[in-house]
Amino acid sequence: MSTFVFPGDPVPIPPTPGKPLKLGPGLLHVPNADGSDSPDTVIATKAGVLGTNKKRKELWVESNAIRYVPAPQESVVGIITSRSGEGYRVDIAGAHTAYLDSLSFEGASKRNKPNLKVGSIVYARVSLAHKDMEPELECVDANTRKADGFGELKGGFVVQCSLRLCRRLFDQSYFLLPTLGAKFQMEIVLGLNGRIWIKTAEPKTTIAIARCIDAVDALSYGQEEVEALINAMDLP
Repeated sequence: MSTFVFPGDPVPIPPTPGKPLKLGPGLLHVPNADGSDSPDTVIATKAGVLGTNKKRKELWVESNAIRYVPAPQESVVGIITSRSGEGYRVDIAGAHTAYLDSLSFEGASKRNKPNLKVGSIVYARVSLAHKDMEPELECVDANTRKADGFGELKGGFVVQCSLRLCRRLFDQSYFLLPTLGAKFQMEIVLGLNGRIWIKTAEPKTTIAIARCIDAVDALSYGQEEVEALINAMDLP
């Protein structure tokens, strides 16, 4: 059963043994002011449905928000818009561009660092997100400091979808990606900012995948309808 919350509502914290709980958009952690041993409080900052991912141990508030609001540790698909000093300005579909330091890559140094061009696509992690500061990005894992998939995405095509669908696609039990993977050979990178990077061998395959994503997002297609849409395309 879905749990609907309003701004200011306390949110129950599910147990996450062995790994800390990650709080996504719409939630705020409020430590105990008196320093007591009682559990800290998490409150909702916007109205919506409480979303959870038990495997990734994440908690967030789902809403019909159109613009992405950066949150720490979230992965995003960004587009380089300009150089800025020793780094880059990156469009992450938020209210402000984010800053990506040229040294925030695995093995990067002042003599050996990536040379990204305007229009390049990067898969990055939000390292800093605060309402009074511009977001900052890194292309390394927070724990290992290795790339672990982060960095420049070469080739491919970026499609836009709702923030709600992006979060659903991170759930391995959600039908869409397994259905597409059973039919097409593809590479897909998901950004929690409502962007999906797709790379296939042929443009027509990329277009077919983009059509399926749009059908689920805009028309609320289910698994059977997506399979029927794929069969109607008559692709090899």
